[in-house]
Amino acid sequence: MESTKDKACIIIGASHAGVNCAFNLRKEGWEGSIELFDVDPYLPYHRPPLSKAYLTSDDGLDKNLLKSAEAYEKEAIGLHLGVKVKSINREEKTISLEDDTTHSYTKLVIATGARPIIPPIPGIKTAKNLFPLRTATDVTNIKQTINTLSSKNVVVIGGGYIGLETAASLKKLGANVTVLERETRILQRVTAPVMSEYFGQLHQENGVTVLEGKNVTLIETDNEANTVICADGSKFDADMIIVGVGIFVNKELADASKIVTQNGILVDEQARTNDHDIYAVGDCTFHHNPHYDRHVRLESVQNAVDQSKVVAASICGQTPVYDTIPWFWSDQYDVKLQMVGLSEGYTEVIKREEADGKSFSVWYFKDDELLAVDAVNNAKAYVFGTKFIKDRLQVDKTKLVNPEVPMKLNELKTI
Repeated sequence: MESTKDKACIIIGASHAGVNCAFNLRKEGWEGSIELFDVDPYLPYHRPPLSKAYLTSDDGLDKNLLKSAEAYEKEAIGLHLGVKVKSINREEKTISLEDDTTHSYTKLVIATGARPIIPPIPGIKTAKNLFPLRTATDVTNIKQTINTLSSKNVVVIGGGYIGLETAASLKKLGANVTVLERETRILQRVTAPVMSEYFGQLHQENGVTVLEGKNVTLIETDNEANTVICADGSKFDADMIIVGVGIFVNKELADASKIVTQNGILVDEQARTNDHDIYAVGDCTFHHNPHYDRHVRLESVQNAVDQSKVVAASICGQTPVYDTIPWFWSDQYDVKLQMVGLSEGYTEVIKREEADGKSFSVWYFKDDELLAVDAVNNAKAYVFGTKFIKDRLQVDKTKLVNPEVPMKLNELKTI
């Protein structure tokens, strides 16, 4: 690799993707400057625990950091927090901040992630104690507010993973929680009906009310009290409202600088944009997945971390190809859900219940090809599912549904 001592890499966004990219650059031998910019004022932190352990514990953010402050100093990585990047000038190879100062780059990485959707529901802007859950500030506000409420009636708008995880955590904190899902079932966009039914029942058993087919059309607020009103006329009292209906990709900087976007920032197999010196990484990227042979945008730590390794290697002169099977997880109550693969396009779903009666897995097939596996309290199914998908091994479906057949490759694969 040619010398990089006089070169500068700027990374916009200091969450999982941006921070990992910075440290991976040093591992790959980048000797030039590395500067990280982020609007969040806190030292970069882990996001997945926000809706789970961080929300329910008394631990401060210092227990949830991606890296210590000393780690950035040791690797000579500049950290600029609470700072907003206003624009990118591709011709001059500079970025401008809100205070109109500029910084020059040799290579630029956009790791701007996403922000929560606040739907245009009448009354939502004047509602009391209404929060999304995306940042440490959101969670701090939720924790502080829930402790001041007497009746603690919480309405969660949105029955996706974030909404359900938050509902479970707030229930643990003593709240009376109702989840309102607009679609006909929770998790409709990401999983099969059998999984929706399981998690709906899990929440009901733990005292959370889950209601489907509830389209919120109005929020009325009188003093400190909110009333959430749905299209069918049903009404719900809410001392606090949590909004978890999805995200917007932060691609405005890319759009303004004529970087190609398409359901995110379009990148190639090395996570490079249409500008040779500009990369994008993490939740904001729209990239080709070789295994499934289609473009995807993934909201996951796995994608952010793995993609950042590819970006760092590419910036340092290598030619890696991003080719990873996506995986995800969700913790709700004492249930651990591990997911691997992408189930979109499945034609058949097979549920395997283990003999212990406590763990099971759901296997998604497109004809005879295994696309994805959802494993509930079942690490073995997750591990072997990953192997089957990655190596494109064919599963004997008859044996798969039989819990007496061991969860082993040689037992379950077809000859």
